[in-house]
Amino acid sequence: MPEDGRKDPHDERQMWWWLGYFLFGIHIVAFVMIYAVTHAPK
Repeated sequence: MPEDGRKDPHDERQMWWWLGYFLFGIHIVAFVMIYAVTHAPK
């Protein structure tokens, strides 16, 4: 059963956008955590 007909390029592009936002969000959270740890009151 070939799945070429079911492969929608729009869905693939949406997945890439979701992946990009996901990685971007992870980096933002990581930078905020590092900032909070390094600037925590002693």
